[in-house]
Amino acid sequence: MSYEFLQHYWCFIVSLLGALLVFLLFVQGANSVARSLGQTEEGRRLVYNSTGRKWEFTFTTLVTFGGAFFASFPLFYSTSFGGAYWLWMIILFTFVLQAVSYEFQNKIGNILGPKTFQFFLTLNGIVGPLLLGGAVATFFEGSNFIVEKNNLIDAGAITPIISRWANASHGLDALLNPWVLVLGFAVVFLARVLGILYVMNNVNDEDIRSRGSVRLIGAAVPFVILFVAYLVHLLLKDGYAVNEFGFIYMEPYKYLTNFLDMWYLTVILLIGVVLVLFGIGKTIVSKNYNGGIWPAGIGTVLTVLALLLCCAWNNTAYYPSTADLQSSLTLSNSCSSEFTLTTMFYVSLLVPFVLAYIVYCWRAIDRKKLDKDEIKTDHAY
Repeated sequence: MSYEFLQHYWCFIVSLLGALLVFLLFVQGANSVARSLGQTEEGRRLVYNSTGRKWEFTFTTLVTFGGAFFASFPLFYSTSFGGAYWLWMIILFTFVLQAVSYEFQNKIGNILGPKTFQFFLTLNGIVGPLLLGGAVATFFEGSNFIVEKNNLIDAGAITPIISRWANASHGLDALLNPWVLVLGFAVVFLARVLGILYVMNNVNDEDIRSRGSVRLIGAAVPFVILFVAYLVHLLLKDGYAVNEFGFIYMEPYKYLTNFLDMWYLTVILLIGVVLVLFGIGKTIVSKNYNGGIWPAGIGTVLTVLALLLCCAWNNTAYYPSTADLQSSLTLSNSCSSEFTLTTMFYVSLLVPFVLAYIVYCWRAIDRKKLDKDEIKTDHAY
């Protein structure tokens, strides 16, 4: 295994975790439309208990995604998580609010009332996907940071800090880029689409399922418009390329070139888009079909995976700097040592067993469809 292979391998693993995270945002998406899916208090509790069975998967994947980035590409971790900390702190804070809200919304002695914690769940359902989608957009649009590796060996440096943010906003400045917001809101509506599809599949309630079909159209239309707009923008924009000497420069139609050079990513992207549209379309036109979450979910993973790999493979800077072009991060200038990547490679061979356990747990949890009797038990949220 060459050093270059290991870099590309771990880029694939991290991208796969990111793609799975976007799929698992169906928890946030369903919570953001819970009040319209279940118009009664009993109906809303059905939705919250449906997503409450899965919120740990989303949070665990988010933490694993960050941990994998830290181990394989530590310079990205220190630059993004350490520099854009306001962006990531808000994301993590809303996820903490989510965990607390599930447990306390209907507890005896809750002085804030159930609606307060339900509002927190809605807040996490909107802010979480929006900021995570915005963070993904910075892989293509760039972020405002500067990398100075010489600080580690410069005796005159005040602090040996490798990277720093170029302004005081620490990540929130990305939201001033309209294209970052376009992709961010695309993820918000995608999460809603997946959330509605999941609840329709998981909850045995005809009223929620009938409302879900109508709400699905309202979420799918803006998602498709926003995603297509960003995809066209991405294929036509200049990209951040790196030559064999590590020099970073702007290349016209770089991401379009990547998809043409790496035709297999194009195939994965197209299959993913078709599966998402199939899951949405069949659910809307067929009253008896409620399994749309599976083709749409698989399609989401494939689509996001192709996009994330497109921004890093084929001599591309995956985390561009708008403050200093040569500070942009590539696979080669931001990765761990060959020894670390090799050791982690063998550890990663255990991942299929972990995934098998997750699938087993998922099937065990969803063996019985959620109904109104379930929310009367002591284990209900």
